[in-house]
Amino acid sequence: MAISISAVVLLAVILLILLRGGHLRLVPALVAVAFGFFLASTGVAPAITNAFNAVADAVRGINF
Repeated sequence: MAISISAVVLLAVILLILLRGGHLRLVPALVAVAFGFFLASTGVAPAITNAFNAVADAVRGINF
């Protein structure tokens, strides 16, 4: 749960930076948010969650 909340916050910050910097317009950003919202309710959502968890586990396993 903590990883998904962190990912949401990170993606929200990136989206805000892109919007404020003029690299992303409001309408395409809203389309991307709507796509993500509807994608989360499909059958592919568990696969995406598992992929993100695998990447998070890999990053956590890296020793600096």
